[in-house]
Order: sequence, then C-alpha cells, then structure tokens
Amino acid sequence: MNGTSTALNERRPKVRTALVTGANRGLGAAVAAELHRRGFEVVVSARDEAQARETAAALGEDVRYLQLDVTDPVSVAAAARALPEVDVLVSNAGVMLDTGADPLTVTPELVERTLSVNLIGSWRVAQAFLPVMIDRGWGRLVFVSSATGSFTAGLFIGCPAYSVSKAALNGLTQMLAAHTEGTGVLVNAVNPGQTKTRMMPSATRTAEESAVAIADAVTLPDDGPTGTFRRGDRLIGW
Repeated sequence: MNGTSTALNERRPKVRTALVTGANRGLGAAVAAELHRRGFEVVVSARDEAQARETAAALGEDVRYLQLDVTDPVSVAAAARALPEVDVLVSNAGVMLDTGADPLTVTPELVERTLSVNLIGSWRVAQAFLPVMIDRGWGRLVFVSSATGSFTAGLFIGCPAYSVSKAALNGLTQMLAAHTEGTGVLVNAVNPGQTKTRMMPSATRTAEESAVAIADAVTLPDDGPTGTFRRGDRLIGW
C-alpha cells in the first residue's frame, strides 16, 4: 500500500509557488486570482500587510500573503527568507506619477521616485528570488511592462518618467534572460495594454482580461521563449 501511495505521489505534478508583487488590488490582484485559478500556490504581496491579507482571504483559504515593499532592501530580504520556495515571480508593483508632464517639466524628484519602484524595485526583487530558481533549475520571471517603454513604438512623452522606467525595465528583462539562458528559468516582459485600474481609470480593458496574458507568460513551456516583450501571443518590438 505504501509503495503504491509513493508511486502516485511521484507522478503527481508539483504545485508551483507564485509570488505577485503589488497584488493587493487592480492588475496585481487579478493576476494572483488567475494564477490561483490555474492551480498555483499564490502568495499575495503588498507594501501594506493588512491589504495583502484582505486580498488573499478574498481569493481563497489556501492563498498566502506577505508584506513586501520593493523599495525597501530590508523588506525584500525578509521576504526572500520567508519564501525560499518561490518558483514564479510576477513583478507587478509599479507607479505612474507624472501623467501630463513632459521631459522638461517633470521634476527630478518624481523621476527618482518612479525609477525607485518600477526599475530598481523590480531589479531588487529579481536579485532576491532568481538565484534560488537558477539553483533548482526551473523558474519564471515575468515583468509587467508597457508599450510606452518601447523604442520601436516610440517612448510616450506624456508620462516621461514612467516611459523611461519601463524602457529600462525592458532592458533589464533582456539582460536577465541572457544571464539565465539554459538554466531552466525564463524571463519575459508583458505589455498588458491599457487596463482599467486606479492608475488608468478611463481604460476599458478589465484587469481580469489583462491578467490572462500575464498568466500565459508564466505558464510558457520549458522550451518556451525567454527575453521577449509580448502581449498575449504577439511579440512587441523593443
């Protein structure tokens, strides 16, 4: 009996653990819900622990939560110690603080605040969680990016700090994908499109619709692409 039970356990697919940053509301919460629906063990993280806890409880009893501020090295290090088993990282935490500004009027302080979250925060979290994925020989890192950061399409000057931060995030995607090539870890960036969230309340695309494209990047096969900038199945020019 024990031998049969062991054999069945060996054939049972491993449940992967997915950490989503900035997941207390909007797109992040929708991504967490979509990954939970697809069978991942989801960890909701946010700067505010109470909000993370509330979102996790709404998604299901088996959804965990974690306080995580991507701009705080101590917070990120504590999260990495608490979650050594992360297989998937969806780097969603981001801000858009300079809508309506232009490259000559946006304040350097606003640029710094934007970069500290969208680029440096994403980089910091990647450094904390990618090495363990590499050591285990399997992992997925998905950055939530934006077409405003595409040189091919032309950086959008109506939110210059945000656009530059996403262009830099796209560059980070390429570097990390090159660094992890052949390790079993795939690194990709996703443009979810204009999505109705607190950041963009006038958009018509729902967070749930956009979350599907991000979850699809998480569930790419082991021989799937890495180092791409994508929207659904369509590749976007850098």
